[in-house]
Amino acid sequence: MRLGVNIDHVATIRNARGGRHPDPVRAAHAAVDAGADGITAHLREDRRHISDDDIARLRAEITKPLNLEMAATPEMVEIALRHLPHAVCLVPERREERTTEGGLDVAGQERQLFPFISQLAGAGMRVSLFIEADERQIEAAARSEAAVVELHTGAYCDHAATADGPARERELEKLRRGAAFAAEAGLEVHAGHGLTFETVGPVAAMPQIVELNIGHFLIGEAIFGGLDSAIRRMRTMMDRAREERRAAS
Repeated sequence: MRLGVNIDHVATIRNARGGRHPDPVRAAHAAVDAGADGITAHLREDRRHISDDDIARLRAEITKPLNLEMAATPEMVEIALRHLPHAVCLVPERREERTTEGGLDVAGQERQLFPFISQLAGAGMRVSLFIEADERQIEAAARSEAAVVELHTGAYCDHAATADGPARERELEKLRRGAAFAAEAGLEVHAGHGLTFETVGPVAAMPQIVELNIGHFLIGEAIFGGLDSAIRRMRTMMDRAREERRAAS
């Protein structure tokens, strides 16, 4: 299982004061050294954290694949076509939200989304769609030229944080069914949003999921014990959950 590390919130801290410190590209190098299999960065329309220059530097410097998260807009497609990252993940985006809330409505926006997906895939990028673990959305993703879906784990993590056991299990079961359905539809399955040391295990144990993308939690943990330590611990917990699942089956 691959681990993609999102370095957006290193840029958030930098932008709070201006200047160049802390540098998200330096954080990306540190993440790769600690065992990250790829780097994720979300270039938002309002540039609240990652900047255009960050994307250019990441593309030029990092040795692992760059996954560019972005809204499906002509501006962002043009930027992706200029930089040609390894992958792009299309996400819903509203200016007033603190972070990405919920999944992309692929089923309801096929006419708008499919031309963008076709452009990006045609240029050689692996296109991922950040969606809820919902069969209707997965079916729509499978009709597109996207190669990957990233299942939104936020609701599961929210219920885990409130110790609502039944709701947590319902969300986990939804993710299990969604991951299996997406894999059967021929899509590569990723997952992410809100995952922590406490919540990553059950998701990492799902055999169809081949990549997790984790950012905010790891950057927060880095304050207390360093980024290297946080990433290595997350990597260990992912691998342990996978091995335990394999042994049990």
